[in-house]
Amino acid sequence: MESKIRKEMNPAFMWDLTPIFESEAAWEAAYARAEAAVKALEALPGTLSKSESALADGLKRIYAAEEQVERVYSYAFLTKAGDNGEPRSQEMEARAISLFVALETATAFVSPEILSIPAERMDAWMEQDCLKPYRHMLEDTLRARAHTLDEQGERLLAMLGDVAQVPGNTFELFESVDLTFPSIKDEAGEEAPLTHGSFTVFRESRDGRVRREAFEQYFGGYAKFINTLSGVYGGAVKLDCFNATARDFPGACEAALFANNVPVSLYDGLIETVHRALPTMREYLALRKKALGLEELHLYDLYTPMVDEVEFDMPYEKAQALVLEALAPLGEEYVGLLKRAFAERWIDVYENKGKSTGAFSSGVYGVHPYVMLNYANKLDDAFTLAHELGHSMHSFFSDRAQDYPNHSYRIFVAEVASTVNEVLLTRHLLATETDAKRRAYILNHFLEGFRTTVFRQTLFAEFERKSHALYQEGTPLTAQTLNGVFHDLNALYYDGAVIDDFMDVEWARIPHFYNAFYVYQYATGFSSAVAIADSILNHGGAEQYLKFLSTGGSDYPIEELKLAGVDLTKNDALEAAMQAFRQALEEFRQVLSV
Repeated sequence: MESKIRKEMNPAFMWDLTPIFESEAAWEAAYARAEAAVKALEALPGTLSKSESALADGLKRIYAAEEQVERVYSYAFLTKAGDNGEPRSQEMEARAISLFVALETATAFVSPEILSIPAERMDAWMEQDCLKPYRHMLEDTLRARAHTLDEQGERLLAMLGDVAQVPGNTFELFESVDLTFPSIKDEAGEEAPLTHGSFTVFRESRDGRVRREAFEQYFGGYAKFINTLSGVYGGAVKLDCFNATARDFPGACEAALFANNVPVSLYDGLIETVHRALPTMREYLALRKKALGLEELHLYDLYTPMVDEVEFDMPYEKAQALVLEALAPLGEEYVGLLKRAFAERWIDVYENKGKSTGAFSSGVYGVHPYVMLNYANKLDDAFTLAHELGHSMHSFFSDRAQDYPNHSYRIFVAEVASTVNEVLLTRHLLATETDAKRRAYILNHFLEGFRTTVFRQTLFAEFERKSHALYQEGTPLTAQTLNGVFHDLNALYYDGAVIDDFMDVEWARIPHFYNAFYVYQYATGFSSAVAIADSILNHGGAEQYLKFLSTGGSDYPIEELKLAGVDLTKNDALEAAMQAFRQALEEFRQVLSV
């Protein structure tokens, strides 16, 4: 069935954006105020270094303008996400992005001017109460001294902001609006439309022909434009490397990780740890092949359930109830907030034509977070709901506990809260399900969580490491080169499975690659979440976990995680996650008796 246009959708399952702005007219008025606030910042250069009170006043005005711009952008972004093909929404988001660029340009002087203040004077100023809300930001700025340009250089980089958006925006418009797929024949032999949403359903089909045809046609859609997509992604890599060079980093990975104060040794250590666990992945693939009764295991066979006659039909209302039960160990307040999210339409549930693919959560400071789904009534969708609500609760608790300058948690910890919810949901299902086949299904889902969130995302992380290294070494990022890198990584990580040529282009559909060196945090987040969930369920760790959720961006992420009992400066969490994978695999083998 073809996707409906947005106007045909049931409003009860669409998010309500009126708490942000009552109408487009209200948005336009807010845009004008935000634009004026940004314009007024032009009077600030040269004033911040005069005194501690002048610095505090200037930062207050800057953050007040940023808060206004962020709200204007959030409304435009969420409106467009509902239908990327709507011209008015495209225009609103483009204007909001331009306003963000104007803000970045107007504040490009801030870091250089702060760094011009003598260290002894700054140390004395930072002891004053007026600068308390900005203390972590100031410490972070001083840490970046070696990678901060002079005022003119910072202004030029800020002015590049619009250009830097081009690769990601081009990919989003291509994928969400222009890219279409031919229909395929379903299990009954009937013509069925192939969309981003239906692909996730077809890949779980019990019919191997349907799975293969869905993968061939879906990735074939990207393959038709692979040279263009290689050029677009290559442009993103070049921008990453340009910024790294401009700021005097050894490479793009070092530049990306610096923002979170994460050592590159952690990134490379993750890859090394996962490589050591690949023999267990080979065991899992062999077990999957045997359980499905296949002569050959292909990558398109990895998503279908391995247990015959097990159905987890999961309508949205049932998923809501299940998530509330699973997350009850986090306390009454947490559960109450989830109920608010359901009742107050924080969530956009079903797929419609032009809607952004996948799922996300987007916080709006001073309002509440919003969640976008493309719900298809599968158990995976219930996990996605729990996952995105984890992000939302992280945003909610941080926004409530922190003032605006410290509310936004860093990317490094962004996937922890979401994955804690997924692990809690898994543990709840395993604790309440007695049927052996259904338990096997749940265990398979848990194992697939490891495969897709730890192994697969680490594969992606290694792809990014290699693609940027190739460019820095002078190798052109052609379709052939990128396809070859991805093929070789698939062969390494999925040793024992057949790597079909049409899978070589999968890298071209990964939107996170336009936010370089992001995806490794799914793997570290999952590993951290396994430890935190164990603490919540078995060691009374809910209270300290909620403290972690409330930290926002008030400290560096590695330090914030220590509040929840996880120390990633050691390898314990990663190794423990791999051990949990091995244990789940063994239990799965026993349940299946294969």
